[in-house]
Amino acid sequence: MTDKHSRFELHFISRIGWLRAAVLGANDGIVSTASLIVGVAASPADKATILLTGVAALVAGALSMAAGEYVSVSSQADTEAADLARETQELRDFPQAEEDELTHIYMERGLDHDLARQVAVQLMQKDALKAHLRDELGMSDHTEAKPVQAAVTSAVTFAVGASLPLLAMIFSPRGLIVPAVSVCALLFLAVLGALGAISGGANVTRAVVRVTFWGALALVVTAGIGRLFGAVV
Repeated sequence: MTDKHSRFELHFISRIGWLRAAVLGANDGIVSTASLIVGVAASPADKATILLTGVAALVAGALSMAAGEYVSVSSQADTEAADLARETQELRDFPQAEEDELTHIYMERGLDHDLARQVAVQLMQKDALKAHLRDELGMSDHTEAKPVQAAVTSAVTFAVGASLPLLAMIFSPRGLIVPAVSVCALLFLAVLGALGAISGGANVTRAVVRVTFWGALALVVTAGIGRLFGAVV
């Protein structure tokens, strides 16, 4: 029974790497592209100009998200590599001190000294580096930095998210672009918030309210700027 339970037990933390990049990319794609379209549509610009703005926002945003995620996560990967090298050196030069350190960590978590020492010794005999990376530094396979995965996920999901308000604009009459894109963008954001919450095991209502509130704020501000200045992009 225990084996069966452990085999099928679901933990959402294993999804944190790609889920964060996916939600961020799609959310950014919807909000930024819809906001630009609404802002320009609130001005006297014609539909061709609005379409050009939307396409440019999709392409530039996807590339920017990919580059930003890659650089950001690569920095995290570099830090992890430095910590790994340092921990490897310390295990080689000061094995007893590292064992004492691990013992102290387990004692702080509630084990008595003898049991903490026994656990530390056994774990270090099996894989000392992995034990220290996990319990001393909080590093694991679930939280490992993956720059390429983050970059590709962000770019693709941004492009998908951006294409939704862009399609809403294409199929809307010029006079209805602002309300049509705004409503569609908020609906898309609500769905995205719900899917992200379900995938991550979070509260759906809270996620939906959070993402739609900030999306609505962005739309209102850009529409107001476009109407106020009458800018033609």
